[in-house]
Amino acid sequence: MARVALVTGGTRGIGAAISTALKQAGYHVAANYGGNDEAASAFKTETGIPVFKFDVSDHAACDAGIKQVVSELGPIDILVNNAGITRDTMFHRMTFDQWSAVIRTNLDSVFNCTRPVIDGMRERGFGRVIIISSINGQKGQMGQANYSAAKAGVIGFAKALAQENANKGITVNVIAPGYIATEMVKAVPEDVLKSKILPLIPVGRLGEAEEIARGVLFLASDGAGFVTGSTLTMNGGQYMT
Repeated sequence: MARVALVTGGTRGIGAAISTALKQAGYHVAANYGGNDEAASAFKTETGIPVFKFDVSDHAACDAGIKQVVSELGPIDILVNNAGITRDTMFHRMTFDQWSAVIRTNLDSVFNCTRPVIDGMRERGFGRVIIISSINGQKGQMGQANYSAAKAGVIGFAKALAQENANKGITVNVIAPGYIATEMVKAVPEDVLKSKILPLIPVGRLGEAEEIARGVLFLASDGAGFVTGSTLTMNGGQYMT
């Protein structure tokens, strides 16, 4: 029987590529989204992947949303915590709302979505928790104190959760992408991209969302059972750690 995978933020960008790759690999996939009904509807029509709308920063909403996924598709074996936002500004100008919005969506969400599924994974003796962090959670980034803090926080979370659940057949790992050719990155002016971003990437190009998805496929597989508490750095050599 095919395993069930839930991808948060799974209808756009990297998340859409992950959802699609998991479906193509034979998983039953649920793609979560937060607010863009039009994009989610188009994604569902294009891929046939069911979509579930709930706010990952809201604990009660996650609990209810995940129960709906389980009732429609079955117990969740693979959780990809991918959802994230940015509210960039220099820290001395940052408001508490800008700080809190990013922490709630990028860090609290990992608790909100993992807590409802971890007991079932432990009972069944199998689980894969994969968290999408960022190069900026590893090296920091000017103007992103909130985002860098959240993306660094999920790495510590993964290491702790991996230790707690290793003897239950559950692995917990992180992927830290660099600059990926998503809508957000491609919206950067071409001259800035060529002069300020690409020169920092030794392979000389942006990454593709499908490359991140292939990393998720490996970590979700039975063959990755000996990999846990790890961070897979996928940034074209921009930051080596």
